[in-house]
Amino acid sequence: MKRMTGFLMICLLMILSGNEALAAPVSVAAKSAVLADGSTGRILWEKNGTEPLPIASTTKILTALLVLEEGNLEEEVTVSARAQAAPKVHLGLKEGETYYLGDLLYPLMLESSNDAAIVLAEAVGGSVEGFAQQMNERAAQLGAKDSFFTTPNGLDEGGNHSTAADLALMTAAALQNPDFCALIQTPSYTFSSCDGSRTFTVSNKNRLLQEYDGAIGVKTGFTNLAGQCFVGAAEREGVKLIAVVLQSGWGSSGQAQKWKDAKAVLDYGFSNCHYVDAISPEVSLAPVAVERGEEAQVDVAIDQGQVLALEGETFSTQVVCSKQVPAPVEEGEVLGHISVLDERGNLVFSTEITAKSAVKERNLKSYLKKLQNDWLFIPFASIL
Repeated sequence: MKRMTGFLMICLLMILSGNEALAAPVSVAAKSAVLADGSTGRILWEKNGTEPLPIASTTKILTALLVLEEGNLEEEVTVSARAQAAPKVHLGLKEGETYYLGDLLYPLMLESSNDAAIVLAEAVGGSVEGFAQQMNERAAQLGAKDSFFTTPNGLDEGGNHSTAADLALMTAAALQNPDFCALIQTPSYTFSSCDGSRTFTVSNKNRLLQEYDGAIGVKTGFTNLAGQCFVGAAEREGVKLIAVVLQSGWGSSGQAQKWKDAKAVLDYGFSNCHYVDAISPEVSLAPVAVERGEEAQVDVAIDQGQVLALEGETFSTQVVCSKQVPAPVEEGEVLGHISVLDERGNLVFSTEITAKSAVKERNLKSYLKKLQNDWLFIPFASIL
């Protein structure tokens, strides 16, 4: 039985993670960039990370995730006139052709095919507009704070936009999906239309996979409005990081710069991030008093947990715990909770404070026995 009774104890403690001095921040040409924990999406470093910007084909990260979550990959889908009319980059799909839904995820993510994005959106959402609504709902579920999707491909229309921070959050969710991870790491893929009349081979255009140790994806992007954009992820020795760079430039120089920017952000992360105990050893919780219990108090347990932290990053710890609870108390019963917040006030870890053991409710027989055991009770027979 979970409850919070008695007086509440609230305390704030500061935990230092690593050295007091922060490492020199990374320098990038991108207008907006973030370094994020690849498992949670928590922002570790940012440059204008919450500024709303057009994000080009990095939009397709959410498109692919939604298709994997909501679509039937074995379904035969038909190319519409709207899909055929999609601008480059495109496969050149023709109206009336049919393909397996799962096959079209490969041109979407490996070569950024805009016509494949339209076919997928219409198949899963009923229409491009219906799918865009699903995208917005899913982004909100994932905690995105300033994202608005009007297309499944990220073309410059309808105010489609997001932020580097939101993109990191959505990417972290996508990386929890094994099919998504396998998809973005595929070097090349060959598939045919359902009737076998046309065959395509698509190749992965993500240079990070060949040029960066531990790279696991994710997606490039470019439009005239968005400039060169990239979301990249890599993992080394159990540390998974996401780098998002938006508007690294235009033209060939911008294309080269986005790779430099992404690598610089990831290098900074791998050099300066490490796992630390979420709950400082300094947080020592006293036993909780038990009212009318066979035992006067019960010891408590907490999960120390670990969080990925930037060198020198500090956290605040909020502890809320009952000072006294009535018996009976069950082993594992929740008596309070601990929240760990980063410097921005964002929750990075939470855990319950639980009873280490059970405490029965005291009755007369158990009370007398306890007094006898404590040498506070002398049996009548002993004085005869």
